Amino acid sequence: MKSDALAVQVERRILLIRGQKVMLDADLAELYGVPTKSLNLAVKRNAERFPEDFMFQLTGDEAAGLRFHFETSKTARGGRRYRPYAFTEQGVAMLSSVLRSLRAVQVNIAIMRTFVRLRANTACGRGAERCLDHSTLGVERWAFGVCF
Repeated sequence: MKSDALAVQVERRILLIRGQKVMLDADLAELYGVPTKSLNLAVKRNAERFPEDFMFQLTGDEAAGLRFHFETSKTARGGRRYRPYAFTEQGVAMLSSVLRSLRAVQVNIAIMRTFVRLRANTACGRGAERCLDHSTLGVERWAFGVCF
């Protein structure tokens, strides 16, 4: 996958939840090319590497907000049966030590560059208020077309 295309995919998957820029487990798994279940199992096997400031599980309300706002699948229709996990920038960086494939390394580099670009963009005076779409239950998706 070309780095420009990968950067666009990463940018579209960064959310603002609980005031933190995060990526969901399912989005990360898709980018890494592994099933979500496999990603979460690898994380659980290495739980000591993922404290709360690296990763947290969404509340029921936050998960419902995602389903409503971003049209994620419902449990009744064969979708997720548990609440998603959200990974902060540090959590995503830690994933590279858990998932050791070449693709995981390439994806992690693209994700880290995107987080850095986002932080620099916000620091340069282009406030988050210009970069956010409307929100539901504290869950907001970054609209990078406006920011970059």
